[in-house]
Amino acid sequence: MDRRARARSIGSIRVRIEGNDLPGRRCGPDLDGLWYENVHVGIARGTATDELVPGDADRARWAFDVDLRTTDTGEFDFGGPHVLGPSDERRLGLRWVREDDDGQFVVFRAAKFRLFEMDRAIFESAAAPEGPSSAASASPTSRAGRAARPSARR
Repeated sequence: MDRRARARSIGSIRVRIEGNDLPGRRCGPDLDGLWYENVHVGIARGTATDELVPGDADRARWAFDVDLRTTDTGEFDFGGPHVLGPSDERRLGLRWVREDDDGQFVVFRAAKFRLFEMDRAIFESAAAPEGPSSAASASPTSRAGRAARPSARR
């Protein structure tokens, strides 16, 4: 999509991300053979990671609204605090964080839900006046393009 194309809001859609088989509170090792400690998973919001869930939880759930927009060319675009990337690469993200020696959480893994690659019919259904006809499911990918799951539990 042309980054200069103007988009107008046509409403919002409710996004729900559910996670299971989380990495555990300790996982790894990293490239140096060290283990990640006090691991949590959270939803990306700009540079922040919100709604942290302990890595040993049975499941995680995040829900939020995304502004659904259309451009003059008929393409969908997305907005809101959880939407990342330029208009032609919109995505949602999960981040795995660990606690460092100073007690701060540091990102060590990220996963993307690439909105721009999802089936257009999902958004057409969500934008319909009668609302969505079905739920959609997508699996995020890591920066390396693999399934979005940190190293094995330990």
